[in-house]
Amino acid sequence: MEIISFLFIVSSIIIILIPGQDMILVMSRSITQGQKAGIMTALGVSVGLMGHTVLATLGLGALLLASEWLFDLIKYLGAAYLVYLGYQLIVSKEHKLAISDIPKVSYKKMFFEGVISNISNPKITIFYFSYLPQFIMPSAGSEASQLFILGTTFALITFCLKAPIGFLSGLLSSWIKQRPMVLNYIHKTSGTILILLGLKLALSERN
Repeated sequence: MEIISFLFIVSSIIIILIPGQDMILVMSRSITQGQKAGIMTALGVSVGLMGHTVLATLGLGALLLASEWLFDLIKYLGAAYLVYLGYQLIVSKEHKLAISDIPKVSYKKMFFEGVISNISNPKITIFYFSYLPQFIMPSAGSEASQLFILGTTFALITFCLKAPIGFLSGLLSSWIKQRPMVLNYIHKTSGTILILLGLKLALSERN
């Protein structure tokens, strides 16, 4: 497709692989609850990006840039959710259970956690609004259509990268679950990082 340039693909891959809240969430879910949980979380993250794609296409990025209260509202909701996820990991007692005793995971919940974690971060919307237009080609037709195609491509690349990362992390899950101290460390570390990311988001200023 003409508007999907090599530069867009390469730069998108680099951006997606930068460690962030979504990557941490995918890896922690996969390691502690298995490959499918990591893949479902990665799918949720990618669907969340589609939400940002629609918002960018409709111009909400411009509203977030212009409206301080709307930016702050979405920012604080996203920050609160990250802190909540981090707290849940820190207080989790799952590391004390044997593998056979671990309760059945709701993959639906994993999926929606990925969606909410991603779509509640207003900086991703603003990133979309500032990043995607750089690859719009005046000769390629409707700008809105191009934004949608570029955003959808970015979401697909995200899933294609983060799903395998989640799967590979999940391969270690059985080994880790048999070592309570390792799983405890993963829960506490991942939870702490998620809380710090939430606080960073809440305290961040608009550029």
